[in-house]
Amino acid sequence: MIPLNATHDPALRSWVESANLPGHDFPLQNLPFGVFRRAGSTEPFRGGVAIGDSVLDLGALQPLAPFGGRAAEALTLCAQPVLNELMAAGPEASGSLRMALSGALRSGSPLEARLRPLLIPQSASEYRVAARVGDFTDFYASIHHATAVGRLFRPDNPLLPNYKWVPIAYHGRASSVRVSGGSFARPHGQLMPPGAARPELAATRRLDYELEVGMFIGASNTLGSPVPLAEAESHIFGLCLLNDWSARDVQAWEYQPLGPFLAKNFATTVSPWVVTLEALAPFRVPWTRPAGEPPPLAYLDDAAQRRTGGIDIRLEAALDTVRMRAQGIAAQRLSQSSFGDSWWTIAQMVTHHTVNGCNLEPGDLLGSGTQSGPAPSAAGSLLELTAGGREPLTLGDGERRTFLEDGDRVILRGWCERPPYVRIGFGEAAATVLPAVRP
Repeated sequence: MIPLNATHDPALRSWVESANLPGHDFPLQNLPFGVFRRAGSTEPFRGGVAIGDSVLDLGALQPLAPFGGRAAEALTLCAQPVLNELMAAGPEASGSLRMALSGALRSGSPLEARLRPLLIPQSASEYRVAARVGDFTDFYASIHHATAVGRLFRPDNPLLPNYKWVPIAYHGRASSVRVSGGSFARPHGQLMPPGAARPELAATRRLDYELEVGMFIGASNTLGSPVPLAEAESHIFGLCLLNDWSARDVQAWEYQPLGPFLAKNFATTVSPWVVTLEALAPFRVPWTRPAGEPPPLAYLDDAAQRRTGGIDIRLEAALDTVRMRAQGIAAQRLSQSSFGDSWWTIAQMVTHHTVNGCNLEPGDLLGSGTQSGPAPSAAGSLLELTAGGREPLTLGDGERRTFLEDGDRVILRGWCERPPYVRIGFGEAAATVLPAVRP
């Protein structure tokens, strides 16, 4: 586990004034990494760090050579159009750069005059996925989500026998991972209408979102070399928000016997900013299981996991409809949950993924699966919130939803806060549903 250091000091203030505003996602104590360029330009994409309402241009900072040692080496890797090489360099490299940036952006820093011209408003920037994603694996790590969904189909036996023992996952589609702010067409697939004798090819009528946490892999492991639990977090560069959009009617027809396919591979949205595990250190919480539940197998259990394996990330999903935008109505919150309720930790997911010798590569993306809490209001998908579509939601403007309609925009947000530490956030992972395009 990463210890607290000077970058977590709640008394720190930045010369970037917006970073000091209460409740801001990107104070000096955060400094998440991303890839950006000026909106509408043909500039090359390059690394940046979010500070307040601005992006510090790391590509432009690198030629100024403001740092030495490991921080300088890591800064050189940020001039690339993706951050795979920075991720591959491991937590010591990114931690050294984050420490140097923390000093450079503090009030009274002698580097202020050199860095201020390198700030670009976030509102004037466009982003891409922070890494070139080679592989995408989506877990199923929320027992509350698994139970709620299982109850819809198997009321008497909602959890399958392996759930409490195995970090369940499936391999997703890396090529359709996109950064927040985009849109995608409603997907087609085979559906089996109720009471029908044969399926049909049609656009999904049960399009859903999934409120998830994403993990970008940093340092790799070689093929055939499992990652022990005690070393797993050293292979994680940082976390982001993730929405693994789902076509529930397609999924219902196709998922047996091999699991999701077209129901999941058409779009996955991630937030542009990746918050490092170092920044999240003040928000670690114990990882616990309710009394009477089976303990994990030995390779997934140790004292460090039980002490601080969890992370208390507050998660929120909101919906913004065409009518709401036309009337100037703010997006409506649908649910809130906490990543601290996850049945499996990020380290356990990495260790299980590699226990058979599977090699993870820098920039690989892991999803936590839908994160739901124990209360009905903490459900992380419309499938749960509407009881499988049987109980429509009524929105504040009078609209009703069972599943998503064309023009709907779903916005995921996440943040951590615990006194006396400064609140840090993840920004947004948002995308808009467009009408289907007939195949």
